[in-house]
Amino acid sequence: MGSFKGHALPGSFFLVAGIWWTGKYSLWHASRRNKNIGSTRLASRASQRRLEIIESSVVLFFSLVGILAEQFAAGGPRLQLYNFSEKHWQYLMNWQHATMYLFFGLAAAVSLVIHATEAAPLALDRLMLALAFFNEGFIFFYHLHGRSMLDVHVHQLLLFAVFGGALVASLEVFHRGNIILELLRCTLTVLQGSWFWQIGFVLYPPNGPEWDMKDPSNMMFITMCYSWHLAFAMLLVGSLYCTVSCGVRSRLKRTPPMEMGLLKPRERDPESEDEIL
Repeated sequence: MGSFKGHALPGSFFLVAGIWWTGKYSLWHASRRNKNIGSTRLASRASQRRLEIIESSVVLFFSLVGILAEQFAAGGPRLQLYNFSEKHWQYLMNWQHATMYLFFGLAAAVSLVIHATEAAPLALDRLMLALAFFNEGFIFFYHLHGRSMLDVHVHQLLLFAVFGGALVASLEVFHRGNIILELLRCTLTVLQGSWFWQIGFVLYPPNGPEWDMKDPSNMMFITMCYSWHLAFAMLLVGSLYCTVSCGVRSRLKRTPPMEMGLLKPRERDPESEDEIL
């Protein structure tokens, strides 16, 4: 991560994850609100399970790629943590980054087992995701010793999104399927992704002048910039939710009247944990 690309790559991952989760949860919520043939085809339980398996496999793959890149890319530790000849730890930043990827990989592996085999409680996937976010924030919190003022500040701002995501995922363990919590987690994930990009531009600007790391006005600006990133994340998630919801309703309006007449009206039953994936 000690480069612009090193921040842009995880930033892109979190951006894609936040956008993907927003579309997925919006589709499922709109389908649950309109329980009929047209909507259940869009998000049946079988389709949800397949999507969860594919998603977990992709996250697990990229987590392994991240670990291998931190270990074996140019200048990596190649699994060496301690220098016995000089008697000191080495490549600790690489090891910390690999540890972050490890916990997201563990969360993906547990989710894969849950949705592919039903061998574990369903809520365990949210618990592991919360632990992955918490571990990321925990390592970043103790990742800033000896750095410049602006460097510390931009990483501290990142912690709000990381620990916020951990808290929301923890609440989802007990309130699974709550669309407010799901969209809030999506917003914090998008915020985390866009802020990784911002950190890359501040610390390792690919083009343009370097930032003054000791200028207090830069800290004031970057704090305001964080609020702009939050507004962008909220706008993006809200727009995607409205677009998907309108798309589902538009599809239902095009359902043939004969098909609609064959549907039996029924009240909306509360969904059990097994019905909400």
